[in-house]
Amino acid sequence: MSSLALYRGIYTEEHFQQVYGAPTEPESSLAGMLKEKLSRGCRCSRSAALHVLQSRLPMASWLPRYQPKKWLLGDVVAGLTVGIVHIPQGMAFALLTSVAPVYGLYTSFFPALLYMLFGTGRHVSTGTFAVVSLMTGSVVERLVPELQQSNSTDPSEEALWEGQRIGVAAAMAFLMGLLMIVMFTLHLGFLSTYLSEPVVKAFTCGAALHVVVSQIQSLLGLHLPRPDGCFAIFKTLASVVEALPLTNVAALLISGLCLAVLVPIKEINNRYRSRMWVPIPGEIIMVLLATGICFASSLNTHYNVQIVGHLTAGFPQPQLPALHLLPQVLGDTVALTFVAYAISVSLALIYAEKHHYVIDPNQELLAHGLSNLVSSLFTCFPSSATLATTNILESAGGQTQLSGLFTSAVVLVVLMWIGPLFYYLPKAVWVVTWLSVVVLNVDLGLAVGVVFSMMTVICRTQRAECSVLGRAADTEIYRPVKYNSKCFEIPGVKILSYQAPIYYGNRSFFRDALSQLVGLAQDQDLHEEQDPGNGIKMDIKAVESSISVVDKKTGSGIAIQAVILDCSGVSFIDSAGARLLIQVCRECQKAGVQMYLASCNAKVLQTLNSCGLMQLLLPQQIFVTVHDAASCLQQSTENMELKDPTIWV
Repeated sequence: MSSLALYRGIYTEEHFQQVYGAPTEPESSLAGMLKEKLSRGCRCSRSAALHVLQSRLPMASWLPRYQPKKWLLGDVVAGLTVGIVHIPQGMAFALLTSVAPVYGLYTSFFPALLYMLFGTGRHVSTGTFAVVSLMTGSVVERLVPELQQSNSTDPSEEALWEGQRIGVAAAMAFLMGLLMIVMFTLHLGFLSTYLSEPVVKAFTCGAALHVVVSQIQSLLGLHLPRPDGCFAIFKTLASVVEALPLTNVAALLISGLCLAVLVPIKEINNRYRSRMWVPIPGEIIMVLLATGICFASSLNTHYNVQIVGHLTAGFPQPQLPALHLLPQVLGDTVALTFVAYAISVSLALIYAEKHHYVIDPNQELLAHGLSNLVSSLFTCFPSSATLATTNILESAGGQTQLSGLFTSAVVLVVLMWIGPLFYYLPKAVWVVTWLSVVVLNVDLGLAVGVVFSMMTVICRTQRAECSVLGRAADTEIYRPVKYNSKCFEIPGVKILSYQAPIYYGNRSFFRDALSQLVGLAQDQDLHEEQDPGNGIKMDIKAVESSISVVDKKTGSGIAIQAVILDCSGVSFIDSAGARLLIQVCRECQKAGVQMYLASCNAKVLQTLNSCGLMQLLLPQQIFVTVHDAASCLQQSTENMELKDPTIWV
């Protein structure tokens, strides 16, 4: 076995900084941080300009390095496959949004093209997504309710009603894009770190039971109002059960037939994915078959089956959305923005990790923000990354963002020439994903999931273990004696390790754990006095407390002379935690026990110094490592007066 021999002087933190230099303390004031940020951002050079261009327009980075022989075929096949899937999916999710199906095709075209330019995820497909459409549709139906159906409905009145509905949806897309760009400017991409894997999976495996339940009425050919708010799923189910006698048998048969074909095709694609050049496009096959059957048998007139209706060929004229609606949709759009970003960045992170590349969460805000902002000018509703087509894109062999170009090309062909052929497409042909947060609405469900995930982190820091360390014989390694029978405590020295930050939320737990291990006991509860001064620095007398009694015996029966607190696991400490640590140090001193600190990071030392700890502890009581502190104490207790104390291992 390899061995390590170590010979060096014992370093206190002060001595170490004198020899090797003190760490550079970052600017702590807001003005200083802003000044430093601006100074870094305002440096102008050719390399800096190129870096900004490549980071804000990622296409400028990956396109010059594109390898056609290696990647082009995969991008073409994947892009065309996803484009074919976008056609029925876009029209179906437009119905979820409560707007005409053609707007789903618009929303499948523009975001895919814009994400190719600004997105950092190589395997992300953007466009219509069920959860986003469902949340948008609930707002659309609330602000623009259904028309009263009658035989004498004026076509102009119906066209005005449809225009009002897409006006609400486009206004939400405009505002969502604006909010995302503001978040990008404020560098809020770090919020993606709070989306833990369990939260993402629970959310994506939750959100579409809402989708499935919301589509039951279309599958059964029923006209029902869409409830919103908490318990919406149960309200929908209740209204469906009440309306079951009104089921359109023809629509139900079409739905069952489509499911009977689509489900086996999905299973075949999943099972034989590695052997197939491209997945079987079951959705487009069903769209073509259903359209042909409905046209040939006139199901819409004979059996009252709902059809898609007229799809306008070409593109709409660009125009500003109905900006006067922004105050009315602000609250819902804020929630929708966080849900859409959560979905999009989660999918990007999953596939980036799988294929070993890195995405920029902040740049993703810009990409999706611009996608929604620009798309809203062409009467598109809110979009995001989509779960189904992203999975198809990756499994079909997509390599880069260039696949989005071929996806947009397929949708463009449909918009320009093929769209009118889908006039007779029955609305009951599309059922997607198996997701939903069952009791609460989707946005509230995501919020609850994120908050709960954060609470678990807080609870872990609150209940972190404070353990007694012992030294492994003939090494400088220290491990908890509770779990390592070959690690032994140093006589007269108690070495404690706390693997969590010390802050207002866990200070009482930290104090209790430390007291139990060291033997500190108080006659009354700790009390804290506020600093009478204006600054954070305070007089050490402000933390006076009742006299402690210390059981000054270690497991070996030798009196405790010193306590070493290993701070390597303390990532930060706030003023409340610092005051508590000062109080504990003072109590130990009153009981004749010296407190030593080891392995403190620069931020922790800065906070402790600001709160007045240096009035109580000498610089010689703060060491670079636990072994430095233990070696110094061992030599002191053994009365070894060396001019040049050294460490031998």
